[in-house]
Formats: sequence, structure tokens, C-alpha cells
Amino acid sequence: MALGPDLGQCCGGRVTLLCEVYDAARMGEIGGPIHARHVPGTTDRNPSLRVQRALALARNGVGPLAPALIDGWMIEPVSPPARPLWIFGAGHVGRALVRVLAPLPQFRITWIDTARTRFPEDIDAAVSPALAQNPADLVAHAPQDAAHLVLTYSHALDLELCHRLLDHGFARAGLIGSASKWARFRKRLAALGHAPEAIARIDCPIGTPGLGKHPQAIAIGVAGALLQDMRPNAQRGDAARTGMGK
Repeated sequence: MALGPDLGQCCGGRVTLLCEVYDAARMGEIGGPIHARHVPGTTDRNPSLRVQRALALARNGVGPLAPALIDGWMIEPVSPPARPLWIFGAGHVGRALVRVLAPLPQFRITWIDTARTRFPEDIDAAVSPALAQNPADLVAHAPQDAAHLVLTYSHALDLELCHRLLDHGFARAGLIGSASKWARFRKRLAALGHAPEAIARIDCPIGTPGLGKHPQAIAIGVAGALLQDMRPNAQRGDAARTGMGK
């Protein structure tokens, strides 16, 4: 199709469209983080040096993971399983975080608060709301690989959640608050028996200071850090500097 004559467009350019059908048997052929296959109708069925190099870089997390058609081979990343993300608190910042994060396929969100009236009327279908008189009681049911964001209406509840999370285990945890709040929490968590290196795994404050304290600005900073953290070979220190951490 020529864009100008056929579709009345003023832009130029060219696109190659690859159509494939995957049934249950062919889905079973997909394994590992990269799916590469020869495209029928192209000349060379053996991967060229360019294809081999691209595959090696992608599998090592060095090269780009965007889908690419190279020398008759289609190479693309296989979407990883969504990370469980538990958000405690449906206040202004909690709502902003869910609005930003819910459309992203990388996360499976559980949103927790004490009453249905604390949630907005319209909750994204991808989000699982959960009610608990004491949200800290739900920590025991969280997956070990979950990330947690603690931003409730109560400092006492925030402290209890941090205490339970340190006992339970987590992939990442962030707490909303000021530097002075975190200094008090560190002392109280230490008094509850938690080691300094364990306490230091909780990021506080969350967000990127340079973006400001508006709920949406905090949400953008946290989302950026979580996405950085999910990159192949991501270093935790790099991710912490980009938003969820200090």
C-alpha cells in the first residue's frame, strides 16, 4: 500500500508486517526470555552472524529487547510474569499510584485498605481491592517476591506494616514519609528486634525529590523506579536512585 495514493496520507515510510498463528502446540515451543524463529519464505534458514550476535546480546541483557526482524529471523522478548505489587492505603497518593501503575502489564496489583468507602468508585479491572480491619494481618498472605508500598492514613499502621513485612520477607518495600518519620521508624523497628541491614531494605521516603511532593509526581517517581528495577540485570542501587528509594 502506498500511503499517499492509496490512503490519502501525506507521510512516507515503509513497514514490514509479519502475521503468525500460535496454537497450543506452537506455544509449547516458546522457552526462555527470548523467542527467535526463522520466518518462512525468507532465504537463509540458518541464523547469520548478525542474528547470533543479537541473540547473545539480548540473552545477556546487553542488547535491545525490542522485537526485530534480522536476516529472515524474528527475535522478540517473551513477556515476564507480572510482579505482585501490594499497595497499602487508598488515600491521595495511593490513588495516584494505582492510576499510574494499573495500566502497566508488568504489575499485578493488590490494593488494601480498611473500608470500601476509602476506595474510588471506579477501580481498574486489573486491580484487586482487599478490605481488612487491620491491613497488617494480610501481610502473611503476600507472595515472597512481592513489592510493597506502605502509605496509609496512620503512622501506627505504617509502623506495624513495616514490622510485619520485615518478619515476612519481600522483594522490595517502600514507605511514604519524611526523613524525620523514617528516623523515628528505624529506632522503633530496631527496638522490635530488626537488624539495621534488614531495616535498610525499606526505602523511605519514596518518590523522586526533584519531581516534587504532588501525589502524581510521587507516583511517577515510584513507577519509574519499579520499572527500572525490572530491567534485565538491573542493579538495585540504580533503581533506588531513580524513584522508589531515596
